[in-house]
Amino acid sequence: MLLDGKKIAKEIKENLKKEIDLLEKKPHLAVVLVGNDPASLTYVNSKKKQSEALGMISTVIKLEASTTTEALLEVVHTLNDDPNVHGILVQLPLPKHIDTNIIVDAIDVKKDVDGLTPLNVGYLRNDRAKLVPCTPKGIMTLLDKYEIELSGKNVLVIGRSQLVGKPIANLLMARNATVTQAHSKTQNLNKFIENSDIIVVAIGRKEMIKAEDLKENQIVIDVGIHRDDKGLVGDVEKRAYDKVRYITPVPGGVGPMTLVSLFENTLIAYKIQEGIA
Repeated sequence: MLLDGKKIAKEIKENLKKEIDLLEKKPHLAVVLVGNDPASLTYVNSKKKQSEALGMISTVIKLEASTTTEALLEVVHTLNDDPNVHGILVQLPLPKHIDTNIIVDAIDVKKDVDGLTPLNVGYLRNDRAKLVPCTPKGIMTLLDKYEIELSGKNVLVIGRSQLVGKPIANLLMARNATVTQAHSKTQNLNKFIENSDIIVVAIGRKEMIKAEDLKENQIVIDVGIHRDDKGLVGDVEKRAYDKVRYITPVPGGVGPMTLVSLFENTLIAYKIQEGIA
């Protein structure tokens, strides 16, 4: 069975719009894009269009690929100081000459809708986070909407990135799952896969997990997204769709949930700054 992220995201957006329509002052999301990568530009424009459809204010700040760390830092500080901006998202990855840590660390923790500043990461590890990284947040929402039990389950997270692997492991442990974290250096990965009830695949390698690696009763969350001559594919090959108990499709699974989680975080950040939360 497919875990339909597109359907669930649509339901959440309908509720968000109803709530935002009642607000006199509208939440304002500012997205900073450095460079002119076509895929990033398309994604950023989609964020703008969808957030505006919810009644939010959306600003996209486009900077040249040659922008320095110092120049980008100035933009972040300006957005931090603007009381009419509630959420700041710097589109990642940044060009290699820019120090990503310096930029992320500079974002006001109350406006950090990506949940990546050191303080928000610390809150997450102590189960106190209000602004949770969007993809892990979306995954948890999807699991909850489909009433998938986590307590006591053996969950394998393949990947250890700051954006997905590490935060999703923390969120799952907070829900009493028994979590194993694997990565590119893990040996005998199939042994860990075999013993898992739920598998979150966020390794960034096209169709790395094959149908024969999986069992019929397993639940699979495929975070990967890659383009080939057949269209969009994930980290798990599509033959697995007909084998496992539940799986997120690519596209239409985790992607829409990531985006709607960004809008949820923007509303949360708005409430914090406006004294509503």
